[in-house]
Amino acid sequence: MTPQLLQAIKLLQLSHLDLAAYVEAELERNPLLERAEPEAPAAQEAAGTADEPRGGEEFDGGDGESWSAPELDPGRGEIETDLDTRLDNVFPEETPVRVSEGESGDMLSLTPAPYGSTGGSFDAEAPDFEATLTAEVTLREHLASQLDLATRDPIERLIGGFLIDAVDDAGYLRETVEAVAERLAADPATVARMLALVQTFDPPGVAARDLAECLAIQLREKDRFDPAMEALVSRLDLVAKRDFAALRRLCGVNDEDLVDMLAEIRRLDPKPGRAFGSSAVEVLVPDVFVRAAPDGSWLVELNGEALPRVLVNQSYYARVSRNARADGDKAFLSEALQNANWLTRSLEQRARTILKVATEIVRQQDGFFAHGVAHLRPLNLKTVAEAIGMHESTVSRVTSNKAIGTSRGTLEMKYFFTAAIPGAAGAAAHSSEAVRHRIRQLVDGETAENVLSDDALVQKLRDEGVDIARRTVAKYRESLRIPSSIERRRERSAQAGHAQARAAVLA
Repeated sequence: MTPQLLQAIKLLQLSHLDLAAYVEAELERNPLLERAEPEAPAAQEAAGTADEPRGGEEFDGGDGESWSAPELDPGRGEIETDLDTRLDNVFPEETPVRVSEGESGDMLSLTPAPYGSTGGSFDAEAPDFEATLTAEVTLREHLASQLDLATRDPIERLIGGFLIDAVDDAGYLRETVEAVAERLAADPATVARMLALVQTFDPPGVAARDLAECLAIQLREKDRFDPAMEALVSRLDLVAKRDFAALRRLCGVNDEDLVDMLAEIRRLDPKPGRAFGSSAVEVLVPDVFVRAAPDGSWLVELNGEALPRVLVNQSYYARVSRNARADGDKAFLSEALQNANWLTRSLEQRARTILKVATEIVRQQDGFFAHGVAHLRPLNLKTVAEAIGMHESTVSRVTSNKAIGTSRGTLEMKYFFTAAIPGAAGAAAHSSEAVRHRIRQLVDGETAENVLSDDALVQKLRDEGVDIARRTVAKYRESLRIPSSIERRRERSAQAGHAQARAAVLA
């Protein structure tokens, strides 16, 4: 494939953060590119808004999509049609192109040989000290700094450092004391003593070997690890099963005390290390916004903040090219101009393609935007691709790493593509996401006297026109982290008993 084809495909599937980093790198190494000044709001709205009427053709459902889509392999002509451009190779034939790949095979960079330098800085070899100033403290660094203050003995520091290295990102020690002692040829008692020391470090609960020990460490710090709480922590399996009658007998407490103890357990942190050593949580930024128009239609507009804008400095090119004498300088300037023109064109086409796909998604999922998730329709890539005259692979790339901002929150584009659940007695198909939502509603409406089993949920859904199997209901219920009917019945009975006890006390 030509370098232009590779670049067009790459830009289409990048998220806005990756795209910003890519454009930033191009700005650094191409002297003919410069950032465009932000447009006025009115100009942005005129350039990036599409108005589509509500409604659409009925869709009879489809299977879920594989978002890696290895089988989607369009030809060059189909991609040229989708991107509305010819992808001829404008690079000189003798110019080699370097393509580097990551471990997963994803393309990481695509640069012509003349642009292979480290960037526009004359001291590119110098270390980036600013990056070290903003680096977050990892869990290991946080624990190691406390170890330095806790002991001066070199052997204890060695053992403590080894234990800290064995703590995972969640804060748990994944090696046994015996294994550590054997590996270091140390006394197991010394290793156990150092483990007890590390377990006193911040954050509370760190270096525990299982959940029960993690909770026990935190409760000891709060001075709440009494015999009743110790018995409760020792049988977390009963807590998971919501077997409150057995827990009351085991702990020797009444309903009200048990509810308070369980509430205290829930306030503890089961993963004390998650605040350290992990990548920062990225806020989902919408690539397009959807809002209701006064006439009842939907307005789909691009998010200008997520679109990098670059311009080609033609005047600078004309001025420099007049003074270029060497053939190498002229070739460099010519190629830089070609790259700059292609990048600006690719960015513009990427924006138009995203808007086109998003507009069709909004048209297909009109019921969701108007009435909520219960009206989400089955949708697959092929339906959208056929409606807008593109290849499925193009739609797949557009919807990867992209989000839509709606009045119901910011959602990934992939959220709107769901498998179809057949309708009962020839009724229209239902979206799997809408069926999950309905299961959640039915469970939330339960009472202590009327807890629905999976079979009862199947019957209620079939009464509403959803032809679904019991195993599918069980799978959806588990994906929503809804306990079984037996566990829900125990929990609701305990809650009802607790409410009656409180009412009696107040009376």
